[in-house]
Amino acid sequence: MAESPPDDVVYRCLEGRTVLVSGGGSGIGEAVVRRFAGQGARVAFLDIADEPAVKLAGELAETGAEVRYFHCDLTDIEALRTAVDDAARALGPITVLVNNAANDDRHALAEVTPERFDAGIAVNLKHQFFAAQAVAPMMAAAGGGAIVNLGSIAWRLGLVDLAIYTTCKAAVEGMTKSLAREFGPSNIRVNAVAPGGIATERQLRLWTDPEGEREMIEQQALKRRLVPDDVARMVLFLASAQASACTAQTFIVDGGWV
Repeated sequence: MAESPPDDVVYRCLEGRTVLVSGGGSGIGEAVVRRFAGQGARVAFLDIADEPAVKLAGELAETGAEVRYFHCDLTDIEALRTAVDDAARALGPITVLVNNAANDDRHALAEVTPERFDAGIAVNLKHQFFAAQAVAPMMAAAGGGAIVNLGSIAWRLGLVDLAIYTTCKAAVEGMTKSLAREFGPSNIRVNAVAPGGIATERQLRLWTDPEGEREMIEQQALKRRLVPDDVARMVLFLASAQASACTAQTFIVDGGWV
């Protein structure tokens, strides 16, 4: 199966911009961090997994990129607000926010407690709202900005054992619409990206076997494995001036599955 090819697209408008990425230490978030760093942006990213995050930041710093990692439990909203402020002090006012962090752990419906439900909302939805709230004033002061929220096609497919996750990802699209209206007068664009079955290390390790992947690719219009960089390139475009008239929309990156 052919994987996503590399490319050399340059968005000069992103050079020197300060970008904040949540969940940037691995998977789709890592690909997003690498893409923005490659454009000459100043990149701050948040995560709780220190080992891969520190390694990524160090690797990119060796290339001359300006990248900073901040440990942050995104379910702690005060810690999130502090991390946003720290990132802005270190790298300058944030004008691009990528709300990427999520957790798609499977859960049998009958076993979901109120506490587990609330925890799922916190890790998959709540932090996206409050991160946007935190960066909006500095974006407005800078004359505008771009927010990209990561959704998923999972809710459109009605997948089982993912009811909390799919509820959150459906809500991301509604939140995106409302925030775009709220922030539009300040020239802040808000869009969502809804990935399909992306072959992250986590997905391959926990959920995907060769037979399952073959079945998934059969349902796609494009008969190849989708990789994190497929999503990262869409995020990059939406953050750039090339997408200056795009807001309040959800862009699906699923190889034509839905």
